[in-house]
Amino acid sequence: LDFTDLIERGTLDPDLARCVEELVRARRNLLISGGTATGKTTLLGALTGLLDEGERVVTVEDAAELVVQAPHCARLEARPPNVEGRGAIDVRHLVRNALRMRPDRLVIGEVRGGEALDLLLAMNTGHDGSLATIHANGPEDALRRLETMALMGDVGVPHSAVREQIASAVHAVVHLARDDDGARRVVAVARVVRADGGWGLDEVES
Repeated sequence: LDFTDLIERGTLDPDLARCVEELVRARRNLLISGGTATGKTTLLGALTGLLDEGERVVTVEDAAELVVQAPHCARLEARPPNVEGRGAIDVRHLVRNALRMRPDRLVIGEVRGGEALDLLLAMNTGHDGSLATIHANGPEDALRRLETMALMGDVGVPHSAVREQIASAVHAVVHLARDDDGARRVVAVARVVRADGGWGLDEVES
């Protein structure tokens, strides 16, 4: 499914779709949040179809699920340990290596651990237009989960510093939910703004 398909199927309200498209084309850093089976990966794949054809995309996934619609893409996939417990390559290791591959766009299939800190650092050091998904119950919950996972990076970064990193690195959160009838929809787009103590959210009205 491409971006137009999601609008036609009702996943995206036209006004919210216009806002999301502008954010992607303006190279803003986006988090796509939602619960299980709400369509986060589908939306992420559709957003890659909005990228300029000349942009080099590097994707990082725990298991390859993303359907990338950009023509110039390098894919990295985590590897579990062998029977001897060796040879594992985790997502955090891949994120660090992806930054050495000169990506125009860094796409993370799902943030679920200490790689959150590396993603924030990348967003704050010139890797604009990064895209990632995260399990959460809403935009605010998504940023709080990102905080928690960044603190799992085991580098002793203070909580206040992580909040500052999020305020400057993440530009917007796109949240999906699944209705009782099974339909998956984008129910909120919230811009991240600076606030006392770190970040705040300004929800876009559809």
